Amino acid sequence: MRNKYKVALFRLNLLIVAGLLGYQAVTVAHPIDAGLLGLATVWLVVSALLLEFSHRRHAYRPWLMVPSILLASLLTLSPAQNSEWLWVWPCLLLLPQNQWMLVLNICLAGFSWWWLLGSLSLHHWLFAGAILSIFMLLAVAHSLPITQRQRSFLQRARLAPGLPLWPLAQLERDLPRETSRATRDGVHTELVLVQTSPLHLWPLAHHLCKLIHRFENVYHLNGRTLGMILTSTTSKHAQQRRNDMLEAIDHPVTVRVVQLSGLNSLSQALAALDKQAPSTHFVEGSA
Repeated sequence: MRNKYKVALFRLNLLIVAGLLGYQAVTVAHPIDAGLLGLATVWLVVSALLLEFSHRRHAYRPWLMVPSILLASLLTLSPAQNSEWLWVWPCLLLLPQNQWMLVLNICLAGFSWWWLLGSLSLHHWLFAGAILSIFMLLAVAHSLPITQRQRSFLQRARLAPGLPLWPLAQLERDLPRETSRATRDGVHTELVLVQTSPLHLWPLAHHLCKLIHRFENVYHLNGRTLGMILTSTTSKHAQQRRNDMLEAIDHPVTVRVVQLSGLNSLSQALAALDKQAPSTHFVEGSA
């Protein structure tokens, strides 16, 4: 199934759940519960609307902390009325997430269960804790292999469907091959590092993908930096291409250019870019 159809189906599911939560927020009697359910509805709607543009980029962001915090608040502020929401925790643990997020969800689930002690009889509370622990262990055992596979996949996958936008791991694999190809074919090949603000990073990445040749790629290196391997016939042609690209960017960027034949280390080039003065354009090896 193509990515766009998966995204559309997932968005529809999120909107359906948002509608159900919104209905419950309107009909619930407790105003605090209504507020929390309303916030959860807004979160789901916003997530659904942003999904097409960021479905590969938000999976490990703090944005996913919001439902965990809302769920913990719902169980903490109104434990007697909302004890059934305790069973949502295993569902959250099924989702792919970073280790710190996994630990956070487990701690919040344990705290939510402990907080129910005053609302349940002791034997019901202990029984609920035992069942919850079993479900959570099953959820974690199921999600960890999926998370590892997803991370491995994302290291090899395009970051945006239909665009030549790749992660850092792909650039590390491409550099030796492109260096050998440049030496063999006698062409001028250079690594162009572009640093901008996080706000402009993804729009700039999409823009650069439209400016490069079909056989070239753009790489997402970190939260502020993009990279490109540009192949030109001569250094003069390469300079003209770079100038045309920079003129098409409508916000300040910091640029560092390294010819592949003179590239010692990608990490060194990135460190040099971080030390470079903002909004400057530097070509290593130039006079």
